[in-house]
Amino acid sequence: MIGRLDQPADFQRVLASPTRSRSAHFALHHLALSPLVACKPAVKVCTKAVIPALPTDLSTGAEPVKPAPVDDLPAGHWLGYVIPKRHAKRAVTRNLFKRQIRNLFVEHASALPLGQWVVRLRMPFAVAQYPSARSDALAAAARAEIDTLLARAHGGAQVA
Repeated sequence: MIGRLDQPADFQRVLASPTRSRSAHFALHHLALSPLVACKPAVKVCTKAVIPALPTDLSTGAEPVKPAPVDDLPAGHWLGYVIPKRHAKRAVTRNLFKRQIRNLFVEHASALPLGQWVVRLRMPFAVAQYPSARSDALAAAARAEIDTLLARAHGGAQVA
């Protein structure tokens, strides 16, 4: 199972862990824990009105649904990525990197330990070398670098 990290608290926890692998442009972080369970707010706020939650003190009402405890989450991989605009100014470039990360993570997932994984773009690719926002050369360079990054993470050694 490959899930998606989407809670800021999960990103903070994973990024606070040491770098698992690093390349010229990317860094890979890993945390061998399940993500936090997101709790929905009791009150839904709309632009026009506030809709209160149903009262919980009704004896005839259905039992309230509670989120599963964190320990009961199924084991698996959760992937997140951080591609800042300051390092990839064009959306097409950011989307290219995200697609490459997702595709390569699926290929490498069986060899990687379970837990949360975050791939972070730490520095931009040289505009002089890759002038197009979405070129085959940029895609190949990013793919090769991310592939090497994930392959290094298989062994479990931390690379500084």
